Amino acid sequence: MQNALLIGLSRQMTLERQMDVIANNVANANTNGFKADHSLFEEYLNSNAREDNFMGPDRRVSYVQDRGTFRDVGQGPMEATNNPLDMAIDGNAYFAVQANGGERYTRDGKFSLNSTGQLVTSDGSLVLGTGGPITFQPTDHDINVAPDGTVTVLEGTAKTDSIRGKIRMASFDDPTKLTKLGANLYDVGSAVQQPDTRSTVRQGYVEKSNVNSVGEMTRMVEVMRSYTAIANLLQQQSDLHKSAIEKLADVPA
Repeated sequence: MQNALLIGLSRQMTLERQMDVIANNVANANTNGFKADHSLFEEYLNSNAREDNFMGPDRRVSYVQDRGTFRDVGQGPMEATNNPLDMAIDGNAYFAVQANGGERYTRDGKFSLNSTGQLVTSDGSLVLGTGGPITFQPTDHDINVAPDGTVTVLEGTAKTDSIRGKIRMASFDDPTKLTKLGANLYDVGSAVQQPDTRSTVRQGYVEKSNVNSVGEMTRMVEVMRSYTAIANLLQQQSDLHKSAIEKLADVPA
């Protein structure tokens, strides 16, 4: 296969991968706490050109190589919900939760109560405090969450607050090393965690996705145009070769 075809195909493969990443970002533009992914590419030089009819010295052939993806861990916008159980983290920390398979982390603070009065995420995972799951009594009301994550309530007719726990927040030396499990749940992966004392909790808010929908749609159009342009180039190369072969076949023996 000729170099032009190989180069074009390598670029199309990376564009297909980039389109998958963009499509996933767009699909999660409304997912609470979702962090956008972006593609990384690099030039790959092959010193052994398959064509050897250059007038000068042999040339290196430049391909495109899919290097991987990186995660944008920037803060997403906060949306007020007026729900006392909703919480958003202002800072770099993550909520610790007890999910199927063990302890996990999330930025999705859309919380509610399960049938036993425990604070849970939207998928039913237990929200962990510094002393374990946060559990409320049936007579609890006027729930208040302090910026440091301390959860207090008024129980029954009591006039003084009762503490129900303190939301456990963890930060990581490199949050991009967290392994994604679904849209907004993370495994610790190879990251090193430590208790976070700098981040604060905002009650009655939910952190939205940090995906820039307009920017992602623009990138999607650019990728589609690039893919189409390369497809046309490859078709022109194929037509050129076909024409050359047909002309050679017409040469009298």
